[in-house]
Amino acid sequence: MSDPANTPAPPSSDEPDADRIASLAEAIRRIESGQADTETVQLRAEREQEQQARAIVLRRLSVQPRTRAELATTLQENEVATEVAERILDRMSEVGLIDDETFAKDWVASRQQRKHLSRRKLADELRQKGVAPALVEDALAEVADDDEYQAALDLAERKMASLSRHEVAVQRRRLAGMLERRGFGIGLIHRVLRDVLEG
Repeated sequence: MSDPANTPAPPSSDEPDADRIASLAEAIRRIESGQADTETVQLRAEREQEQQARAIVLRRLSVQPRTRAELATTLQENEVATEVAERILDRMSEVGLIDDETFAKDWVASRQQRKHLSRRKLADELRQKGVAPALVEDALAEVADDDEYQAALDLAERKMASLSRHEVAVQRRRLAGMLERRGFGIGLIHRVLRDVLEG
């Protein structure tokens, strides 16, 4: 029977084993040699790209409001990774710097007042800017039929100032062409022409 006093004690759990010592030695070697960990490099590169993307977005928004789709296109053109771009755009949306619903409503109000565009033309512009169909519909719902008629009438009356020397047939043709290019429907165009030329 063995003497317990002579039995070697098991190694303490506090003592580092050979594998841990080797791992620590390797980590020290990598640090001392300046060899960075791959994950650290990737993380640093991603953070740098996030900072770049944030700066690009803020610079664009400082000029004028933009839709999310417009900003996503800009980031893509600047070769920002898709996942990084999505993360930045999500954060900007959360704090209200990107708001397609407000953008669409403001765009409609401004463009109709300044450019006298039809609902159809406004819808085309918003779709080109990447605004979701439901938001386009909501924004255009605020444009009443009377608003659209008044916009077309204002355009026609202004145009008439440069058409006074022409025959009625020429006036009619040029006014109709202008209103059609602004996206007004044929029925509304006929109504405006009647009111301007015959009223």
